[in-house]
Amino acid sequence: MNREIKKHLYDIKTSIDSIEEYLGGERNFVKYEENKLLRRAVEREIEIIGEATNRILKSEQNIIIENARKIVDTRNWVIHAYDSVDNAIIWGIITIHLPKLKIEIENLLAL
Repeated sequence: MNREIKKHLYDIKTSIDSIEEYLGGERNFVKYEENKLLRRAVEREIEIIGEATNRILKSEQNIIIENARKIVDTRNWVIHAYDSVDNAIIWGIITIHLPKLKIEIENLLAL
């Protein structure tokens, strides 16, 4: 795996770690929804995850990331349809999908 791909994988992992840090140990949707700064920070990290995934898809077809296309589509939705971002959907992504993606990315980085 080339250095550029590893950098993008590392960027994804760093963004996931940042989201976990922002949320802390408490996972409370109501507090998330009430905190605009937290929501914007999480959305920015999702944008980074999506952009890094997109760059991997464009340059290395041998790297398989489950749901890669959905990750990129989510990035596009957050950026381009910013006025219709649904906090409940973002919450589902960060609580259900990001833990799985983190494991997947850590496994790829270990190669």
